[in-house]
Amino acid sequence: MMDAINPLDKLLAPDNASSPGKVWLVGAGPGDVDLLTVKALRLLQRADVVVYDRLVSEAVMAEVASSALCIDVGKQPGHHGLKQAQINQLLVDLAASGRNVVRLKGGDPFIFGRGGEEMVSLQQANIVCEVVPGITAAVGCAAASGIPLTHRDCAQSLRFITGHGRSGEPQLDAAALTATNQTLVFYMGLSWSSVISARLQEYGRREATPVAIIENGTRQNQRVLITTLAGLPETVDQQKPVSPSLLIVGDVVRYYRTDLIAAHEGELALSDIAAH
Repeated sequence: MMDAINPLDKLLAPDNASSPGKVWLVGAGPGDVDLLTVKALRLLQRADVVVYDRLVSEAVMAEVASSALCIDVGKQPGHHGLKQAQINQLLVDLAASGRNVVRLKGGDPFIFGRGGEEMVSLQQANIVCEVVPGITAAVGCAAASGIPLTHRDCAQSLRFITGHGRSGEPQLDAAALTATNQTLVFYMGLSWSSVISARLQEYGRREATPVAIIENGTRQNQRVLITTLAGLPETVDQQKPVSPSLLIVGDVVRYYRTDLIAAHEGELALSDIAAH
């Protein structure tokens, strides 16, 4: 990553920086390039600089203009190349130098993507910032797996929860999570699966509550693991799903059908054949 940032000294001091550039906070969606919005695609093809995260797929990055400088600021478990404050300042400096910058984030910038923090930083520096929404992982992964997040028969509400709170662990509030007619979706929750399982059962969720683990959702290597709340820690330990993975907890998981997923994979294979 740092190799990509070395050329920035020259980039940040262009000859024609008479007016500042602009920053677009763009959602890249859950991975499948076909789920990019038209506006996101257009911006990727026109950007001077693309500052992107680890969860942005290679297929999406392939749509970036060849003339653009791409800067990887992705955070990996246990290794954050740039701290968030440094990323904020990088965006300000790039725009102040007269560049049009796309800040590309997996899913949607405003759902566990720290887009709000970056927007405020840019606004404080008087940099024009526009947000381009993307399909968030919960919606994209559930759709690709045939799991409805809400259903009149069993789920009248929906809650998104990050597995990485400011203290490092998920903030699980008993009063908010006890409703059985509510679907829970955990982002970045793999490493806390034992805590999530134990805490939800402690709060009254049944041991047999269905749970789906969706690994690499919407991508060609998508994998769906179906288990229960009680069996979640063992499933994670035995099957070893990797990031990016999403946990969906609730009775809506019962609607998952492997035959639909097989059909989806068949369509992907046919599209590959057609492309060649």
